[in-house]
Amino acid sequence: MSNDLLSDLPEWSRVDHAAFGPVESRPLGKIQRLTARFLGRNWVKIPHVTQQDEVDITDFEARRVAWNEANPDRKVTPVAPLAKAMAQVLQDYPKFNCSLEADGETIVQKGYFHIGIAIETPNGLLIGVVRDVDRKSVVEVGSEITALAEKARTKGLSMMEMTGASMTLSSLGHIGGTSFTPIINAPEVAILGVSKTQIRPMPASDVGISWRKMLPLSLSYDHRVVNGGDAARFTKAMETKLSALTVFDA
Repeated sequence: MSNDLLSDLPEWSRVDHAAFGPVESRPLGKIQRLTARFLGRNWVKIPHVTQQDEVDITDFEARRVAWNEANPDRKVTPVAPLAKAMAQVLQDYPKFNCSLEADGETIVQKGYFHIGIAIETPNGLLIGVVRDVDRKSVVEVGSEITALAEKARTKGLSMMEMTGASMTLSSLGHIGGTSFTPIINAPEVAILGVSKTQIRPMPASDVGISWRKMLPLSLSYDHRVVNGGDAARFTKAMETKLSALTVFDA
């Protein structure tokens, strides 16, 4: 959207909230202010489309739970395997591993596979970047995510720890919800949102009903770079890669 179009928008409404009852005013925190500026810019300047899908993780979840029971000191949360699968899918679908330059005409194709992880902190949302996820085991990726999250919530992350991602993963599965529209973290061209696993009835091979664990995925993408068919193939490829993840420590 051009600056001229933005200037044509009506001014922000000025309301005397105190006229309706007790109120308290306080400034946004530093991180919230910074995040708000970037998210506002990204939402206005990037033509977002969100592909909603559900992928079957029944067998994958059974393996993950079995791994955690056998390795209580190296438990794997769903986020680490999702990051690993994303890195693998990015290798097969390089269009998602790009950045569109500010001129809107130049695409930078990345030859690395770094995954940004959205981290909720008391002061606002931060993105911690796990580098070279394609070269690391799920356990290693999970360990790095844990370390980044702990640092983000205590000391804070450096700029180097928050930049350079190929694509970002935002998971709300531990809280709930069935879908959402994550905002792309520019200059990336896509972001994958994950919601709470749903139990769905599916036809079984014996003509009965098989209850399956279905993971909702919300893939927002920059429509200047990515088309709908690419997005649909990306989410289906996530299911394939998760199904193939049988080893977490290699």
